[in-house]
Amino acid sequence: MVLVRPDLVAEVSTDRTADLGVFRHPLRFQRIRLDVGVDDVPRFGQGRAAAAG
Repeated sequence: MVLVRPDLVAEVSTDRTADLGVFRHPLRFQRIRLDVGVDDVPRFGQGRAAAAG
């Protein structure tokens, strides 16, 4: 495992279809979000989808 420090925020598009937590279709890169800082983004597993489930 390689730990990294996030420096940039990227926007991606996804398909909502997932099997056992794995997306069936690839994520698509949209753009780098220079208007959003890494502290503005929830950590993996702590976003809206986790709160709704």
